Amino acid sequence: MREVAAAAGVSLKTVSRVVNDEAGVRPDTAERVRAAIARLGFQRNDLARSLRGGGRTHSIGLVIKDVANPFYSQIARGVEDVAGAGGGLVISGSSDEDPERERRLIRSLCERRVDGLLVVPCGTGHGYLETELALGTPMVFLDRPGDLDVDTVLIDNVGGAREAVRHLVAHGHRRVAFLGDLPKIFTARERLRGYAEALEESGIAYDPAIVRMGQHDVAGAGHVMDELLAVPDPPSAVFTGNNLLTAGALRAIRAARARVALVGFDDFELADLLATPVTVVAHEPADMGRRAAEILARRIRGEGGPPARVLLPTRLIVRGSGELSGPGSGEFIGPEANELSGPVAGDPNGPGCP
Repeated sequence: MREVAAAAGVSLKTVSRVVNDEAGVRPDTAERVRAAIARLGFQRNDLARSLRGGGRTHSIGLVIKDVANPFYSQIARGVEDVAGAGGGLVISGSSDEDPERERRLIRSLCERRVDGLLVVPCGTGHGYLETELALGTPMVFLDRPGDLDVDTVLIDNVGGAREAVRHLVAHGHRRVAFLGDLPKIFTARERLRGYAEALEESGIAYDPAIVRMGQHDVAGAGHVMDELLAVPDPPSAVFTGNNLLTAGALRAIRAARARVALVGFDDFELADLLATPVTVVAHEPADMGRRAAEILARRIRGEGGPPARVLLPTRLIVRGSGELSGPGSGEFIGPEANELSGPVAGDPNGPGCP
């Protein structure tokens, strides 16, 4: 600002008034200051300005698992929509399901004095943030709960899984397999719980031989689906726990030319364009991001009250793959008419949640 003042032949206070759009500067003088600003490439440092005055930085930190996963990129977009409407900035980073990396990211964001934090926790052990919370930095967990008593926004994982399995059972399936993510992940455990509850209420015994947890990518899901199709009494249906697992299962089913009904958790792009369109349990990741960001914005503005726990609904989208009838239903249609063939994207380009 001193360089701008010298170049324009005015005082430092005059430059400050022009930069901050304050009154009291003649138009010709203001134009001379703006010309000097453009010539010198001056930019106001809003962060330094806010810290000097003890104010806010108008930025929030977002820690997600993987920005490359469409599920998380849609969450980020929802957060950006809310932050941008209020003139704020979102600084985001990926934890890669690594607690130590998550800790470093959060600490780095706090060092940059973000006004609040949105975190998809990859585990527990967030006690190191209690001091930051006590100093007035609000936090919201989303997609998974953490181990701090803060606002949380979740999907109805249990209810969505229950509806998916009920749907398969209603179409005559008694051997329904489940492919799930890593057992340490909250959403994977909740979807397994919904699967088990639906079987129990239908009078179907839970068979651990056709439940495969620990699949974290397309290749892993395809491998275990191959194994399930090769057992003496293979499942006639499968419920997949997220979009990547759905892609892997579809590849294996297509390669084996098997007739297996499938319902996947998470919608994905092109799911409705396959030879047999994929029935899914859908939800709105962007809405999760928006809801979490709205809660955080209210906390930043000083709203009090006990921590909120928001549970967002899911919905079953019926397209065809989940409606293939089970053995003995009297409606069996041959594989040529209904097999799950056709193009399957390597990694779905739509929302998905590990």
